[in-house]
Amino acid sequence: MKADVTYEFHHAGYPSDEERPGEIFSEQAGMYTADNPGQYKIQWHRFTVASPLHPLIKKLPHLAFKVNSLAKAIAGEDVILGPYEPIDGYFVAIINDNGAPVEFIQTDLTDEEIWRRAEAGQGALYRSGNLFGKK
Repeated sequence: MKADVTYEFHHAGYPSDEERPGEIFSEQAGMYTADNPGQYKIQWHRFTVASPLHPLIKKLPHLAFKVNSLAKAIAGEDVILGPYEPIDGYFVAIINDNGAPVEFIQTDLTDEEIWRRAEAGQGALYRSGNLFGKK
């Protein structure tokens, strides 16, 4: 952790093979995402066989932190995804922290706004295109 970056826990993400109610699909990521209905901030991620995401993201749980500067948080780190804007106004990068994926988020959006935008397809993750360099 860097002294000039603030880190606030945002969620924990868990890979899963189980289909869950309310999943949102991203064709580009080959990933279904669902919020856990419990009281803690947990997301479930289910991946297709063709998902282009890094193996660490697809196989291991991750912690996600909201940071005040994404650029500073990832400086000098082994970045395995991003930085990119999967949802309009929501900037993300995932690093390899010695074999563990860790997500950093920079946004002013509330969790409700983030999920509403994801459900509405408001972001590069949910639009057609070439976000992850697929041919």
